[in-house]
Amino acid sequence: MIRIKICGITNVADALAAIDAGANLLGFNFYAKSRRHISEEDAAKIRPRLPKKVEAVGIFVNAPPADASALCKALKLDVAQLHGDESPETVAQVARSLPVWKVFRVESDFHLGTLDEYPRASAFLFDAAHTGQYGGTGRITDWDVARRAALKHRIILAGGLNIENVAAAVRIVRPYAVDVASGVESRPGKKDHGRILEFIQEVRRGERK
Repeated sequence: MIRIKICGITNVADALAAIDAGANLLGFNFYAKSRRHISEEDAAKIRPRLPKKVEAVGIFVNAPPADASALCKALKLDVAQLHGDESPETVAQVARSLPVWKVFRVESDFHLGTLDEYPRASAFLFDAAHTGQYGGTGRITDWDVARRAALKHRIILAGGLNIENVAAAVRIVRPYAVDVASGVESRPGKKDHGRILEFIQEVRRGERK
């Protein structure tokens, strides 16, 4: 079963709506420049409300490895998602304490051999490339590159997914997981609960075909 991550959670109501709709993972963005940034204090209020079956993912952009690891430990996060320009050494350092997803901003000329340079990453998240932005752009990732990567690696597909296209993305790519933020929002940082439910239903519909 393809796992579903609702990213950019900023409040308890959105977290619980995502869980009720069937999300498997919730993403908490600790990158200060993100429009979906959440403080450690606010994340600490949400984390205890998550059932064991739902994993909490911390998103970091070029954070010092020790800082990312410490915050993950303090909040009992399940996964660290490294969304910046982190080196294989940084990934390996954080991976000593919990699973790490390494994010790549992917265009059609992305070299899949790059993934082999990160042996300590437990999965790779493919997001759309956009100069100066680390995710949340609403732009679509190159699905063909993702499809080829998914034949060999555990791929989380992100970038421009929404109710209208996620079923097709699932059929084409067959990823390990899908990740959505802006595609289920009424505004940055505020989720549309109806769209979350529809998105998850569309993932399952695409999975069946």
